[in-house]
Amino acid sequence: MFLPEVKSQKDEDICILIRVENHSYNYICECGEATSLTVKECQNTKAIFISHTHIDHFVNFDTILRHQIGIKQRIIICGPKGITKQVQSRIQSYCWNLITEDAIIYEVREIQSQETIKKAELKPPFWEITPLEDTSPPTVYENELFEVTYTILDHKTETIAYLFKGRDKTKIDLQKGDFKGGKWVKDLKTAFETNDINASIDIEGNMYKASDLFHLIEVKKGKKLGVIMDHAASPSNHNNILTTFKDADQVFIESFYKIEDKEAAISNYHSYSSESGRIMKECLVKEAIPVHFSRKYNEIDIEELIKEFEHAYKE
Repeated sequence: MFLPEVKSQKDEDICILIRVENHSYNYICECGEATSLTVKECQNTKAIFISHTHIDHFVNFDTILRHQIGIKQRIIICGPKGITKQVQSRIQSYCWNLITEDAIIYEVREIQSQETIKKAELKPPFWEITPLEDTSPPTVYENELFEVTYTILDHKTETIAYLFKGRDKTKIDLQKGDFKGGKWVKDLKTAFETNDINASIDIEGNMYKASDLFHLIEVKKGKKLGVIMDHAASPSNHNNILTTFKDADQVFIESFYKIEDKEAAISNYHSYSSESGRIMKECLVKEAIPVHFSRKYNEIDIEELIKEFEHAYKE
């Protein structure tokens, strides 16, 4: 369902583009430098997810803004405390005397805590912050195909890790019964999805209690994709990761340092290769992908780091 692609090179700041099967829009996680992120991809983006606003995760926001101005769409931006004002400040640093009011709308969803998400709107030409009705956690974004939840991690500042989860799909296995297809199939699905066990289902003029037909239903679980950026390799962070990302299908996780630089990781509140791999193994993630490496490493160093990650994750 999810078709993620790392748009940054190994020596660039992190940016991940997420496409979704049979869906017109895509989604950007992290606004780091990414030379392969195209104008079209920026313009087709429906929502942007920022873990935190250190420069290597936020520097490319201006480029994305440049490509999106004039598309006349509402774009969602999700991020940590303070991001609403930071987005406003970045936009207001430019002159907008020739812009039209309908050029674009940015809706910022600022994650205050695990219990609170503040929403606000920014519109040209003055880009004033207009409060909106708050969103109910833990869902920070949702549409008809998937929802996005989060957990807050510690990087000596709050950083947000996001989980994209596809909607569960239900289907009727007609071979399990003696019925033909018809309107009742949709009615039964609705009853199952709303847990209306006493709903009456009309099949060719015969009435059935919904719960008596639930054995005909098969549930296909939605895929789960995680994006975990900068975080200290601490017990509290690992507990939050385990709670949120257990049994995920695919996770991109920061692995900033090699094992030999463990002390630097600790002092800078980053994770390192073996600890990122270990927590992914503990989470039983089906496919874990290390990303976001220190710029001090050359290509050979990064290959060694990835091997360290893989050893901890797979052995």
